[in-house]
Amino acid sequence: MKLKLFAVAAFAMLAGIASAQDIKVGVTISATGPAASLGIPERNTIALLPKTIAGHKVDYIVLDDASDTTTAVKNTRKLISEDKVDVVVGSTVTPNSLAMIDVAAETETPIISLAASSRIVEPMDAKRRWMFKTPQNDQQMATVIVSDMLHRKLKSVAFIGFSDAYGEGWWTTFSTIAEGRGLKIVANERYQRTDTSVTGQILKMMSLRPDAILIAGSGTPAALPEKTLKERGYTGLIYQTHGVANNDFLRVCGKDCEGTLLPAGPVLVADQLPASNPVRKSALAYVNAYEKEYGKGSVSTFGGHAWDTGQLLQNAIPVALKKAKPGTKEFRAALRDALEGSKEIAGAHGIFNMSPTDHLGLDQRAAVIVEIKNGAWVLTK
Repeated sequence: MKLKLFAVAAFAMLAGIASAQDIKVGVTISATGPAASLGIPERNTIALLPKTIAGHKVDYIVLDDASDTTTAVKNTRKLISEDKVDVVVGSTVTPNSLAMIDVAAETETPIISLAASSRIVEPMDAKRRWMFKTPQNDQQMATVIVSDMLHRKLKSVAFIGFSDAYGEGWWTTFSTIAEGRGLKIVANERYQRTDTSVTGQILKMMSLRPDAILIAGSGTPAALPEKTLKERGYTGLIYQTHGVANNDFLRVCGKDCEGTLLPAGPVLVADQLPASNPVRKSALAYVNAYEKEYGKGSVSTFGGHAWDTGQLLQNAIPVALKKAKPGTKEFRAALRDALEGSKEIAGAHGIFNMSPTDHLGLDQRAAVIVEIKNGAWVLTK
């Protein structure tokens, strides 16, 4: 009997040791709520990431924050304190990710955000040294939009964006770049993600007769201003941000999206990229993997951000393992350092080269201008 009990105890001990060697990746994404059209393809993509890296099992613990900031913070604390994860991925949207910065610094746990705002990783300081992100910065995408507007010889533009950190970040960035290059901004309007009408804001902007209007929204809620503009007869150019680059936006916006211009990651039009494009191969790798699992035409740029997180971790984890064991404070620190040292990592959206002052690492190869034609994404020439 004693021998049997000893065997059971030994087995339990070995199982505990094996479990301690597993690498745990915590994930909090917005699979429900206003940002669900972004979070669902991210969740789907997490399921495609490798289950073993450098001989260690990788466990992905996925939670839904319902597009809510408070829940995102609660999820992050749970993943770190209860599930003992080595790294956190998320959240989907900017407000949630910004709220998670303090938790990352307090617990000294690296977080890789799937949200766009540059404020998640800039300016670099003691707190943000634990934060990384995979989506293109709004500065990169705003630069692409302004360049396209100038190429089309536009003179004036009106702005309408979310009444949150995403909209504010885009306004600050876009207005600075646009005015610095001679574009006149005639209006700055806002709306809530959950609003059902923006008629007042649209009529005010239209009365100023801008050559173009930029809608700084993300997911399906970004369709509301565009549908209202078309309903009211606006004939100027309409730009969206890369926050709408998914098929759910096309479905909700429908024919009112026709002719819309937006900056996007190369993955959105991977098969249209020239063979010489350095991102074509890695972008198609993601498209093929996702569509094999979820069907032709199902791929989303937002899922691509989650895929790129996987590419970064596949590179960083083996480096961190040389310094410490998973499940320890030392491993989290080593993983942070390894992520910061990521070089020439080819992802779905671009080539990542991070540094102590740049926790995104993408350059302008990560952006193209896309037009919506006949309900499809078309790479502009």
